[in-house]
Amino acid sequence: MDDGDREKALLSALTTEHFALQTSRAGTIAESTGRATIFLSVLSAALIGLGFVSGNDRVVRPYLAAVLPTLVVIGVLTFLRLVETTVENSLDLRRIQRIRAYYQHELAGEREFFADAVIADDSMQAAWSLVGTRPGRWEFLLTTAALVGAVNAVLSGLGVALVAGALGAGTGLTVVVGVVVAFVAFGAQFTYIVRATARRMR
Repeated sequence: MDDGDREKALLSALTTEHFALQTSRAGTIAESTGRATIFLSVLSAALIGLGFVSGNDRVVRPYLAAVLPTLVVIGVLTFLRLVETTVENSLDLRRIQRIRAYYQHELAGEREFFADAVIADDSMQAAWSLVGTRPGRWEFLLTTAALVGAVNAVLSGLGVALVAGALGAGTGLTVVVGVVVAFVAFGAQFTYIVRATARRMR
């Protein structure tokens, strides 16, 4: 195979890979949306159920005791998978950037069909700037994983507050304990997002 045929074969392979990576990105985004929707739908159903039983004091506590742990477990599992899809999406974007760099440098010549200023950089900073995002620690607050993590944190704080109230804690202490637990839970999940992403992006 001469150099011309090799270049044509490589271009064909890169075009196929580019399409496969775009499809993979679309799949991770669709999965993230679907998982978050399922979790929030379950949460909505639980709140509707709470409305039905709220008039009966003997049923409310058993209902919450059964539903809150279930919601937290589903939420944590959803959160973990959403972190994975965020990382997968980032890796796909980085690989697409490398292919775009080849298109630009080998085929486009002096013409700037692509964002050449960032194409030359192989970092995740450059990759995400292609889609108008500046990746940083606080940008992870805008992810679907962080959204689900915030809901998980509120549910955890509520659960602990209810337990504290059942044990005889005063209203003020119950509120403080619930808020502290919620903030700690969200902080732990946010830290997990940042570390998991940094670990996989090396």
